[in-house]
Amino acid sequence: MTPREKVEHWLDIAEYDLETAAAMQQSGRYLYTVFMCQQAIEKLLKAIHIHQQGKESPRTHNLIYLVGLLNLPHQAEYLQTMTNLTTHYIEGRYPAYKQKLSRLLDKKTAQTFLRETQEIFKWLKSQLPSNSP
Repeated sequence: MTPREKVEHWLDIAEYDLETAAAMQQSGRYLYTVFMCQQAIEKLLKAIHIHQQGKESPRTHNLIYLVGLLNLPHQAEYLQTMTNLTTHYIEGRYPAYKQKLSRLLDKKTAQTFLRETQEIFKWLKSQLPSNSP
């Protein structure tokens, strides 16, 4: 695949994951709302990495680390949400934490994560050239 095709691939699955996060919110599966929010941002950051650097990004789920590798305008207000998404993603992968996180993530909290993720997603997507989908 060419770098452009890789960017398009990562962008497609990032958009799919964001749609899935909204579907999980509608169905009341709030842990997975947040899980898919993290995945959407991670994949979009990886698309931007390929666009900017012409190579695959490191294999990591840490959104703050990925942002640090990119040449992006500083958006401090998004860093806390990305930190929280990373924490929930990592803890949500382990059975011992899933029950605890499920109790902490109610409808309102998950909706806030989804709304903030949609805002971050829109900003990050604007960092790709307009000729990329």
